[in-house]
Amino acid sequence: MKTLVIASVAALATAPAFAGNLTPADPDPVVTPPPAPATPVGYDWTGFYAGAQLGWGHVENGNNDANGFGGGVHAGYDWDFGDIVVGVAADYDLTAIESNSGNATLDNVARAKLRAGYDVGKVLFYGTGGAAWAQGSFSGTDYSDNGWFAGAGAEYRVNEKVSIAGEALYHVFDNFDGTGIDFGGTTVAARVSYRF
Repeated sequence: MKTLVIASVAALATAPAFAGNLTPADPDPVVTPPPAPATPVGYDWTGFYAGAQLGWGHVENGNNDANGFGGGVHAGYDWDFGDIVVGVAADYDLTAIESNSGNATLDNVARAKLRAGYDVGKVLFYGTGGAAWAQGSFSGTDYSDNGWFAGAGAEYRVNEKVSIAGEALYHVFDNFDGTGIDFGGTTVAARVSYRF
């Protein structure tokens, strides 16, 4: 009995130590993860588009160079495969490219295009090439013939429907319309397109 009383008194004496402090403990700090990096805005390039272009051209055949402006219309269709975009297109330009001698002009250029590019969100970097047709005059006689071209460009999506682009193309025409004249031409153009 004496032992029981001593044990009870000892238990009561130590009870506050086991009960703990009445002041609540500070909560563990909350660690907030850093924000995720912003994801670049991307667009689906698949679909039809049409628009217009305005540019400058330089044609050379030996010492007989020609320079001038041109503008026209274009249309095409793209397929978006994630980072890769491929497409087909056609464009037509009316040109005012006249030789230094004044006896030769390049009046029209049309192109059937293939293009492939790399999609980096709002910008598409691409290469293009295909068949070209040109019509012009030399010493008052009209001539026309087929050739080929290759080039590159970059297209920027202003929004879901509108894009702007810059494009540079190099053209080659051999034995133009049986005249025995070979010439090359470089064009640079600014383009605006509406996507349907």
